Amino acid sequence: MGSFPHIVEDCMGVLQVLSDGTVFRSKNIQFNMPVIDHEDSVDFKDVMFDKNHNLHLRIYKPQSASNFHKLPVIVFIHGGGFCLGSRTWPTCHNSCLRLASGLNAVVIAPDYRLAPEHRLPAAMDDAASAMKWLQSQALSGNGSSDAWLNSEEVGFDQVFVLGDSSGGNIAHHLAVRFGAGSSELAPVRVRGYVLWAPFFGGMVRTKSESGPSEALMNLEILDRFWRLSMPIGETRDHPLANPFGPMSPRLEAVELDPILVVVGGNELLKDRAEDYAARLNEMGKKIQYVEFHGQEHGYFNYDPYSDAANQTLQLLKSFMYDNSA
Repeated sequence: MGSFPHIVEDCMGVLQVLSDGTVFRSKNIQFNMPVIDHEDSVDFKDVMFDKNHNLHLRIYKPQSASNFHKLPVIVFIHGGGFCLGSRTWPTCHNSCLRLASGLNAVVIAPDYRLAPEHRLPAAMDDAASAMKWLQSQALSGNGSSDAWLNSEEVGFDQVFVLGDSSGGNIAHHLAVRFGAGSSELAPVRVRGYVLWAPFFGGMVRTKSESGPSEALMNLEILDRFWRLSMPIGETRDHPLANPFGPMSPRLEAVELDPILVVVGGNELLKDRAEDYAARLNEMGKKIQYVEFHGQEHGYFNYDPYSDAANQTLQLLKSFMYDNSA
């Protein structure tokens, strides 16, 4: 008699991997947070952007488009350790509503394929594909493009990529891939990248990783996400995990658009984010690092109307203003 399959990896019950390789994803996730149905000022809808992989994105559009300025575009890439998350989760949805209304911007939130069914670089490829979809909207003019993204109201040359956690890691790889000026995406023009508590890894532990756990995050969870998302047999020093690992591409000669790194002061990921910003700064890149004292991972997602979230919006406003055409 063979033994029954047993759980070998458990991500908070939401994702479980069994000993025979079966992956179970829960359909009934209990979020201890209300879903904001809508802000009176923002409409949203879902659109497919990748037929091959059945991937959708959610578009958020403020109802009161200005007659004087085209709305900037924020591409919001959700977090979840490359293994969890969706544009439909309240953590993502509430954040996007807040960004759309608070920054008076069109927000585009793409899904991407998740690990372990789709290990890296699938997530990076899908995010790049979402950027190419945005380019197709800009190129098709007002004929075949989505009516919400007509070029009279939407500034395709005022695009900002905002990645949260694993999305922040993806944002870094997009910044390197498209380079300064994002000419490959023309007429779409990325003006800057925001890495929100970026999920980077490495084999050598940092001081903050070895410190006390957060309420919703500990080292065991971070390590599990890497085990499940990395290409089989690779370590946390793989270039997709560690931008400064032994095999990672050198960035000195890479021209990058401006980058803003935002992190909570009590995050396990804080030291890696700070080190990332310091290294790019030493290379002469245009990079800004801001730490929110006392905040933990996901502080904006879990309460997008908190004082820290309001301060973060002001910071994003300044970054967008400083780097607009």
